[in-house]
Amino acid sequence: MARTVSAVIERFPVAGVFNIARGAKRHVDVVTVHIASGGMSACGEATPIYYHGETAQGVLAQVNAAADALAAGASRHDLLRILPRGAARNALDSALWSLEARLAGTTPWMLAGLPAPAPILSAYTISLDDPAEMAAAVRAACRYPLLKLKLDGQGDADRVAAVRRAAPNARLIADANESWTGDIAAQAAALLPFGVELIEQPVKAGEDHLLDGVRAPIPLCADESCQDRTDLPRLIGRYQAINIKLDKCGGLTEALSLAAEARAAGLDIMTGCMLCTSLGIAPAMLIANRSRWADLDGPLLLARDRSQPIRFENGLIHPPPPELWG
Repeated sequence: MARTVSAVIERFPVAGVFNIARGAKRHVDVVTVHIASGGMSACGEATPIYYHGETAQGVLAQVNAAADALAAGASRHDLLRILPRGAARNALDSALWSLEARLAGTTPWMLAGLPAPAPILSAYTISLDDPAEMAAAVRAACRYPLLKLKLDGQGDADRVAAVRRAAPNARLIADANESWTGDIAAQAAALLPFGVELIEQPVKAGEDHLLDGVRAPIPLCADESCQDRTDLPRLIGRYQAINIKLDKCGGLTEALSLAAEARAAGLDIMTGCMLCTSLGIAPAMLIANRSRWADLDGPLLLARDRSQPIRFENGLIHPPPPELWG
């Protein structure tokens, strides 16, 4: 069945400024793909992985280069061969899941053999700042029971202590964004009194050997170090969890396989996201519903979302409306 494929770059402003160890962002450029066939149409969205050198223009070029193969009927599994992991493949894969479901009169989760997504608790991200400012941000976010704190390796215990005083009952996750050096176990131990339950990416991607023999008292989660299934062998024994992001691994098709292999290896799973709209979050919910942690607050960090957004309510993410993705 013939298909038409098109893609555009869309810019969404950030609500305020989003600060992490690598810098600040005031907007996000996403690539939105539209695929139509048999009287049905569907969309997918992806955010370029900037720390891999991806740009919106480059992702758009990759999508356009693959458009002829998609128009001729290439499948989601063909995409694993046609495109490398990354945002371009994710945008196309997401649109294909939705299109296939609509053509079959079913849902993406039924196609995947999964139960319908249920509301799930997501972390809400607190941008990197000095302790007082992070505490103030936490007080403003008091309705969120799970908080993710951006850290940078300098004065992190002071930041977490300030947050804990401001939110004595919240669950806490820390994201070091590759910034820690030296004694990783000691740095993790400094956060233990404040109830931090997970630490993301303490060391630089590619320097995971620094975790050999480290016995941190808080589980360590590979984010930048975990892109797809090919990364798992060097993560096992160094990390206790992985963060699956569809933009990193190249779509839900790969993510489902990555999650299965990670669980078989004894790793816990967090489902994460880049800055994105609800369209980018919708397919990730199929992974998040089977993860120990979810960090899918991308749309909450934007000044505006899609016209038919996912409903976020006091930290709970509700299933996407079928008009958005499904």
